[in-house]
Amino acid sequence: MNTPTNNVESNTDTGTDRGTDRGTDSGTDRGTDTNTLFNHFREISVIPELKTLPANNSPSQTTHTRKPLWLKTPLASGDTLISIKKKLRKGHLHTVCEEAKCPNIAECLNAGTATFMILGDTCTRGCRFCNVKTGNPHGVLDENEPLQVAQTIHDMGIDYAVLTMVDRDDLSDGGAAHIAKTASCIRELSPNIIIEILAGDFRGNQNALRDVLFSGNGINTFAHNLETVQKLTPKVRDIRASYEQSLDVLKNAKRIRPQSYTKSGIMLGLGEQPEEIEKCLQDMRSVGVQIVTIGQYLQPTPRHIPVARFVHPEEFAYWKTYSEKIGFLAAASGPLVRSSYRAANLFPRTGGYCS
Repeated sequence: MNTPTNNVESNTDTGTDRGTDRGTDSGTDRGTDTNTLFNHFREISVIPELKTLPANNSPSQTTHTRKPLWLKTPLASGDTLISIKKKLRKGHLHTVCEEAKCPNIAECLNAGTATFMILGDTCTRGCRFCNVKTGNPHGVLDENEPLQVAQTIHDMGIDYAVLTMVDRDDLSDGGAAHIAKTASCIRELSPNIIIEILAGDFRGNQNALRDVLFSGNGINTFAHNLETVQKLTPKVRDIRASYEQSLDVLKNAKRIRPQSYTKSGIMLGLGEQPEEIEKCLQDMRSVGVQIVTIGQYLQPTPRHIPVARFVHPEEFAYWKTYSEKIGFLAAASGPLVRSSYRAANLFPRTGGYCS
């Protein structure tokens, strides 16, 4: 996530200025000054230029022709990146950085970090913002994957491992046992590592959630994204992924294992309104979420839901401040912020392993 000019907070905000866990007092009585501020944000946002695809590109859709300068990223290159990619291919492993076309892939891989996507590369759901392949894996699992992931992480020498997953509705437990096995293998080879899991909703299965949370001697950070505001959820996410179920997953995760930090994230630029963003952040806090990420939605292909607006870095800086005000321990908010970007920087280090 690049650094903008305009004397605003960094695009690469890592949320290292900590708030305290102050509860959910939001102070959301909005006066004239705040309304004026949101009008200003709308004025400095960039509305995408659109181009209609030819009729033979079915279904007919639109694509964006220009992005603002603050969304420019360096080309994915570098010796470290090439080396890491070779290790990943050797182990037949996948990273969400590659599968989801993350704009920060060069920065993250060159820094020697990656978010490993386990349970294969095919998701059983079809969210309209996501570039990960969809389909039915028919229950197929790579039994060697947990150890391969653990060995690669160990060989990379990282001290903060991020695992994410495709949804596996074809498995009775949503893939929880496989995730637990992976976390246990990682902890066995790297005993002092910090583990973050960015998980699906397991269709609300609390037993599956428990298996994941207590794997590897306990997960340090459990993340599950709301992705967007409540009103837009049916339009943006798969029909099987509801806003209410996601809140329940986060609430139950904190209840089942209070020692684990909970984390969630949303994208802006899908057509949400300021009051809807406020409510979404307040809803997260009401179920105990402690870490939040807020980033710009970028349309991965012309067949995905189009961008409604490119949100200015100034507005992202506002949402970081707002998040800290209502009690998040850490907040990352910027145009190129993604769920797992610089995840180690957001982890509230209070003397090491949170167990």
